[in-house]
Formats: sequence, C-alpha cells, structure tokens
Amino acid sequence: MKPAAFDYVRADSAEEAVALLREYGEDARILAGGQSLMAMLNIRLAQPKVLVDISRCRDLNYGRIEKGVLAVGAAATQASVEWRAGLAQEVPLLALAMPWISHFQVRNHGTICGSLAHADPSAELPLCLTALQGEVVLRSHAGRRTVKADAFFQGMLTTALRQGEIIEEARFPVRDENARCAFEEVSIRHGDFALVALAAVVTPSAIELTVGGVADRARRLVLPRLAGVELSDAINDFAWDLDAQSDTHASAAYRRHLVRELGRKLINGLIQ
Repeated sequence: MKPAAFDYVRADSAEEAVALLREYGEDARILAGGQSLMAMLNIRLAQPKVLVDISRCRDLNYGRIEKGVLAVGAAATQASVEWRAGLAQEVPLLALAMPWISHFQVRNHGTICGSLAHADPSAELPLCLTALQGEVVLRSHAGRRTVKADAFFQGMLTTALRQGEIIEEARFPVRDENARCAFEEVSIRHGDFALVALAAVVTPSAIELTVGGVADRARRLVLPRLAGVELSDAINDFAWDLDAQSDTHASAAYRRHLVRELGRKLINGLIQ
C-alpha cells in the first residue's frame, strides 16, 4: 500500500515545530527519523494530513551529560548516541542495547525520541528508559512537563503524549558506580523485533529485571538480593504476571521460558 495523501512542512526549530502542531492540531504528526512512522503510513495505520519534519532542528540535535543524566534531543539519531565516545561508561545499559536495534542503516536515521514516542513493547529503547527509570521532557505551546518512564508508556503504541506535544528530550540516568547491568534479547533473526528482551541491573541492595516483548509495554521487577530457588521462584512468578500471549512468532509458554531462563542467567552473571 501507499500512504494516504498528506502535506509536508519542515520546522527549523523546536519552537516552530510546536507552533505548527498548534496550527494544524490533530491533523499533524511529527516526523523525525521516520523509521517507525513511515511504515505506519504505508499500511495506513496512521493517516495524518500534515507531517511536521523536525529532523533539521539544530536545537533538538544533541546528546550531552547534564545534572546526572544523558540528555538526548528529539532530532538526535540512534547512531549518534551509539557511537558517542564514553557511552559505555556513562550509560552502560544503553551501550549494550543499541547494537540490538534493527540494523545500522535504520539506526543512522531513526531517532532515540522517535522510538520512545512509537512505544513498541518489543523495542529496546523504551525498555532501557524503563529499566533506568529515566524520563522524557514534553513540550507544547503551553510549556514543558517532565514525565517518568513508568507514567509515559501506557500500553502498546500508547503514551502520555497529548495533542500538540512533542518529546523534546529523553533523559537516561548516568551510571551508578555501585550497579552492574546486562542486556539480552531473542529474535527470529538479528534485527527483527524481539520475542523477549531483558535488562538486568544489580546493586548491593537490589535486583532489577525489566522485560520487553511480552506485555503491552516493558515491565520492571525489583527484588532484594535473592539467590537460588528464591530467585528462580520470583522470576517465575514475574513471567506469569506478564500475561504472555501466543502469536505467529512464538507461543506464550516459550516467552515465559525465555523470561525465566534468560532472567536467571543475566542476574546470576551479575551477582557472581
């Protein structure tokens, strides 16, 4: 299929983008990298009348450390963050997850904030933001508001974005020197959407396991420092709580199995 007819407008700044969203109202959608949106347009799952392109907004194209977070602007590509010098020391979980995102051609165009706005439950970036308890800065003509990851992601392809808002910035907390992390996912082929993706973070007092690809959004489990049977039982309970569903790619039982086995593997590898 081909997209329904639409008009195209290119914004040169965040302020202009917000003004255009206010002007066109519910008829408008933001276009950044287009790696998710264009596919939705082609199958007419989305049919906006106006696309507002922010890809050339210089004031939205940045990645910088400030006040304990890696702040990433809405126009910054995934590749620009992936190849950031020092990312592995700044936000190691993000460094581990980035190579799993589709293929490098997609990461060269796709944006960090665009993936968060799309809110695919199998996507790596929403999982990372949830695992790290990061936040997004939303901007409209009325001003800015900051929303934590747990409140921002509300379900499959559903977020707390309101009409007229854009994700101006994503904020990933920098590394806790006392924490260790790991990431792994299983897909049919490398670059495909994850059947199950997992991020583990272990601190001296807690174990955190975040799972994507199973529920309608990434889900996070926080446990004390358990081990052995107690840890296995807790992960098993979590796997069932995710309410996995069978589809053409994998059965619910297989997804639960992956959560149990990979979750235990990641955590044991961090606490040994």
